[in-house]
Amino acid sequence: MSEEFVPTRVTEEFTDPLQNYDPKTYNDPLEKALADEKVAAIQSTPVATVTPDTPVHAAVAMLARLKVSCLLVVKDGKLVGVFSDRDVLDRVALDYDQVKDRPVGKLMTTDPVFVYETDSAAAALSIMAVSGFRHVPVTDIEQKVVGIVSPQRVAEFLRRQVLE
Repeated sequence: MSEEFVPTRVTEEFTDPLQNYDPKTYNDPLEKALADEKVAAIQSTPVATVTPDTPVHAAVAMLARLKVSCLLVVKDGKLVGVFSDRDVLDRVALDYDQVKDRPVGKLMTTDPVFVYETDSAAAALSIMAVSGFRHVPVTDIEQKVVGIVSPQRVAEFLRRQVLE
C-alpha cells in the first residue's frame, strides 16, 4: 500500500512578532547605562602589553614599574594570553631563578576570557563577577587588543553614570 504525499497549503498569514515591539524602558539610569552603553564607554586605555617571547624577568619588572596587576600578551596585535600578578605568585615566585629567563608565553594564562568593544558594559561586569577576573581584555572584532576593563575603570564608569 503506497501513501502519496499531498502538500497542504497554509492559509494563515505570517505575522512578524517584532512588528509591535516596544524597546525596554528603564527606571534606573544605571541599569539603562549598563544595558545600552558599550564596553568602549568604559575607559579601557591605556593598556600594558608584552609579546609571548618577553622574558619573565622583564614582564615582572614591567608589572612593578607600571604598578599594574596584569599585562596583555599580544602577537601581531592579537590577544594570545594574560600575564598577571596571580601568574607571578602561582608560577614564578617560588622558582624565580629557574624561570626568570623563560618567555612569558610559557607561563601566561592562555585562552583568556575577553569582551568585544561593542559588547554591553553589563557583559564586562558579568564576566568579572561570574568568572572572578579583576581584569578583562577588550578586543575588536578581529581580536586585536584595544583595551582592558579594570575595577578602577568600572568604578569610574559607574560613578559617571550615577552623577550625570
